[in-house]
Amino acid sequence: MDHDAEADAIAFGTDGWRATLAEFTSERLRMVGQAVADVLDRPGTVVVGYDARDSSPDFAEDLAGVLAGNGFDVLVPERDVPTPVVAWTVRNRGLSGALMVTASHNPPEYNGVKFLPPEGAPAPPKTTERIEAGLAPPETLPESERGEISAVDLVEPYVEHALATVEADLSGATVVYDAMHGSGRGVTDRLLERADADVERLRCETDPTFGGESPEPAPERLEALVERVAATDATLGVANDGDADRITVVTPGRGALDPNLFFAATYDALLAGEALSDPAAYHRSGDVVRTVSTSSIVDRVAEAHGQGVHETPVGFKHVAAAMAEGDALMGGEESGGFGLTTHLRNKDGVLLALVAAAVAAERPYDERVAALLDEHGEIHQDRVSIDCPEERKAPVLDELDDALPDAMAGSSVERVSTVDGFKVFLEDSSWTLVRPSGTEPKLRVYAEARSAERVGELLDAGRNLVEPLV
Repeated sequence: MDHDAEADAIAFGTDGWRATLAEFTSERLRMVGQAVADVLDRPGTVVVGYDARDSSPDFAEDLAGVLAGNGFDVLVPERDVPTPVVAWTVRNRGLSGALMVTASHNPPEYNGVKFLPPEGAPAPPKTTERIEAGLAPPETLPESERGEISAVDLVEPYVEHALATVEADLSGATVVYDAMHGSGRGVTDRLLERADADVERLRCETDPTFGGESPEPAPERLEALVERVAATDATLGVANDGDADRITVVTPGRGALDPNLFFAATYDALLAGEALSDPAAYHRSGDVVRTVSTSSIVDRVAEAHGQGVHETPVGFKHVAAAMAEGDALMGGEESGGFGLTTHLRNKDGVLLALVAAAVAAERPYDERVAALLDEHGEIHQDRVSIDCPEERKAPVLDELDDALPDAMAGSSVERVSTVDGFKVFLEDSSWTLVRPSGTEPKLRVYAEARSAERVGELLDAGRNLVEPLV
């Protein structure tokens, strides 16, 4: 076997390594396991978790064997579990780290692996670079020096922690939960029921094919959940992605709620002292961390409460780092990943489901969002993608630096941020963002404005600016 060629096929992107099962092989995964073993402090205990895909238990067994062979004691869950449960376990137990076998919201023909350091936050780039540099065939210690592999219940301790963290009396509340056949089934719904909610379940059966589609809680995949919430006038609908680190909330009036509006309304409620068992312990500075592509309505909520905003590049690893540096209350991104700093500097669609239900039980999200829009004005956002080969991304951005106009779609440019690509702020309070995708050969063009029509104008202007450079 050409080990260098095998190593070249492994690349840690925004959130771990993902690939089709033709590329995501046991041999390559075991090389990842060895590289992680070499990065961690020895001796120690690690967790190896896995999601609901058919191949995941066997892959987790491969990793557990490599780590135990390197002298680590290994905890494996009794069943597939959400990524945030594994991340919280690492932090709560003071373990050396964790590996999570999951392809998250990717289609069933994919799998992947995430590395979680001792703090349970996403691994920073310098760590994943060390893992990539250390990819090698597994080494095994003499039998007397190998670690033990133990099956443990990771879910119940997490559920007890969540119930102690969130002040949620959901008696009288009805929540429709859609697991999308992912690892949130039997966890998120269990947590909601333990808080006395009446839970109706959708797609909570085991199905490693995820019903033949990607387990991604995008509006077009949540039609049944939207219909059920509207038909029953439920308090709330909740959907998780395949490994339950992301969340989409559905309301009776708005259907699948824009993640930006969910973020703003939830942050507003937390700042008001709602939902958390000990708000004082969470407030600290009360700041918020958001990615560059997240809506400015979050900023307006923060400013209304006298709190600060920390903007990061896209990717929750950047959000997590800023949550630590800024001592913020909450961090999030427009793709549906949100976290609370004191709970876990990582996105957690399970805990946020309980927070959302507690917030909605106190006052419906439809009312909260309407009040925020009345106070801060309408906000609309959209994006388009432009095909761009990987080797052209950097040159296009270099050329764009010199090509940025003084005005876009009839509005003067006020300032430009280069946190992640180019974010152009216009005098009419709208903005346009151009940045490279971290997962596909594409450039993304985002726009936000007071009306959907204005967003369309800005996206056209952004596309016309970028496409000639590609």
